Amino acid sequence: MRVFITGASGWIGSAVVPELIGAGHQVVGLARSDTSAAALAEAGAEVRLGTLDDLDTLRRAAADADGVIHLAFKHDIAFSGGFEDAADADRRAIDTFGEVLAGSDRPFLIASGTLGLAPGRVATERDGQESGPVGARLAGGPARRMANAQATVALADRGIRSSVVRLPPTVHGDGDHGFLAGVVAIAQEKGVSGYIGDGANRWPAVHRSDAAHLFRLALESAPAGSTLHAVSDEGVPIRAVAEVIGRHLGLPAASVSAADAPGHFSWLAGFLGMDSPASSAHTRELLGWQPAQPGLIDDLDKGHYFAAVPKN
Repeated sequence: MRVFITGASGWIGSAVVPELIGAGHQVVGLARSDTSAAALAEAGAEVRLGTLDDLDTLRRAAADADGVIHLAFKHDIAFSGGFEDAADADRRAIDTFGEVLAGSDRPFLIASGTLGLAPGRVATERDGQESGPVGARLAGGPARRMANAQATVALADRGIRSSVVRLPPTVHGDGDHGFLAGVVAIAQEKGVSGYIGDGANRWPAVHRSDAAHLFRLALESAPAGSTLHAVSDEGVPIRAVAEVIGRHLGLPAASVSAADAPGHFSWLAGFLGMDSPASSAHTRELLGWQPAQPGLIDDLDKGHYFAAVPKN
């Protein structure tokens, strides 16, 4: 299968590309810089230069593909006050792909998230399918991005084998510079590995390689209109994460009050305070997906998150 991928050189995409090529697929990756283009070429992918805003480029690439995986999202502006703009750009890309793929029965996958689907209980693939319940809890950009996922699922009615793969907030592995790396950096800066309150709130997680494998399975065989969860650890208590980080850095693990959390954790405070476990039981049954890589705590214990961090 010839597969066009946006975000092909990103944290998830750079694992999806070799996963697909290793399974015999031909990959065409969107690259917005010479550095990204070189990385894709080295990985064995064909390069299509452009950005998420180049809708004509997206149209041509999708028309020439047997399937599309849309992973790109403007995280740089999303986390600097422009989440709504990032979500709007995402929607324009989704609508563009929908126009090209309509009536073809070709696969179209996008990445979404599990965070905030069902606070305080274990979210399933069925959560977030209706606009009302989730829309009442989310606002602005997050609500728009949830609507984008719902619009992708609805493309099944237009003759597209559409799927949404929801990723947990922590997609971990060697080379991760996301949330978990940020928590490690904050612990080093503050001299304490903190958690909010009693730290019993839970984060779901998945290893990057396991997530990439699910994207391939979904591309190859997910039914039209599927919502899938790339979740290996259903919910790891944040306190357990803080204790492992503290042990590796030689720092105490300690509670930070909810009132002090924004000053201690900065922009990560809102995420770290959420209790947002998620199940992947339906996904595993539907596609036979079985995560094979280390879980979050075991991966932290491997030490690569701390290799460049001086210990106290």
